[in-house]
Amino acid sequence: MQRDRLGLAAAGLLVVGFGLSGCTTTDTPVQAKSPDTVAITPLEPSTALPTTEAPVAVPITDAPTTTAAPVITDAPTLPTDPPTTEAPTTTTEAPTTTTIPPLPSNVEVVGASATPFVAVGKGSGANTAAIQLRLLQLGFWNGGADGKYGNTTQQAVMAFRKYVNLPTTGKVDADTATWLQAIDTKAHGLTDTGTLVEVDKGRQLLFIVVDGKTQWVLNTSTATGKTYHEVDKNTPGQFQDGVSITPDGLWKTNRERPEGWWEGDLGQIYRPKYFHGGVAVHGSNSIPNYPASHGCVRVSVQAMDWIWDNNVMPLGITVWVHE
Repeated sequence: MQRDRLGLAAAGLLVVGFGLSGCTTTDTPVQAKSPDTVAITPLEPSTALPTTEAPVAVPITDAPTTTAAPVITDAPTLPTDPPTTEAPTTTTEAPTTTTIPPLPSNVEVVGASATPFVAVGKGSGANTAAIQLRLLQLGFWNGGADGKYGNTTQQAVMAFRKYVNLPTTGKVDADTATWLQAIDTKAHGLTDTGTLVEVDKGRQLLFIVVDGKTQWVLNTSTATGKTYHEVDKNTPGQFQDGVSITPDGLWKTNRERPEGWWEGDLGQIYRPKYFHGGVAVHGSNSIPNYPASHGCVRVSVQAMDWIWDNNVMPLGITVWVHE
């Protein structure tokens, strides 16, 4: 077919050549018949076919438009999505759970109370019995859960308020009731070893420690730190002068008086246990919420009886006094 077209094209070119050679002048009218010779010109459309078909191949040049595919290069933005950068933050938080230090060896967890307590003031009844039990659980010694708001309960409440750093009173108010419910560890002193009596003058508390664990806490009143000039109770006409000091340090009980009240140089003391000269832990009817003694460590009469009855302070036991 291509050859036929080429042949026709060649013939057409020949005829046209001849036609052009007969048109050397414009004066010859006879040449008007030339249409008979150029009637073959309809072949020209066939000769145009190769030129019109060639552009059909031109769309092949459109193939480069497939280079638009590189638009897919946007895909790399996917790995930079925020969720992939947030994952490391969860791994950095995990170590914080391992930085919690263990509780000191002298701290005993008893847990918060499941039930709230009533602000009984100084009233008696079932709500007071519940408070007495809670105080015992937390290590604040009292005479027992009899529901009566007596002296030992008042002393235990004073000790508790000192321990949690509330204004020192012997009354269960709303703050005291809240603390009694919320606190979750048993009261403890500073020492974590040995069996001893620890006197904390800063907080005005006495701790009974056994094998490094605080067993009981008592309200106490130590020396005022002031000078005094007072009548010597045992030597009429004589005066005692000095500075009221409960001496800091490690001491040991070295003598004691087991029965009743004794007349000291500066006043009566109950069943004393001496640990440094004339300085002793002893019972008293006055244990205020501030340092009030001449040097001794005061506790309630009931607490002193309990100390004797349970051999809490035998001769030779260490007494550690500190601020």
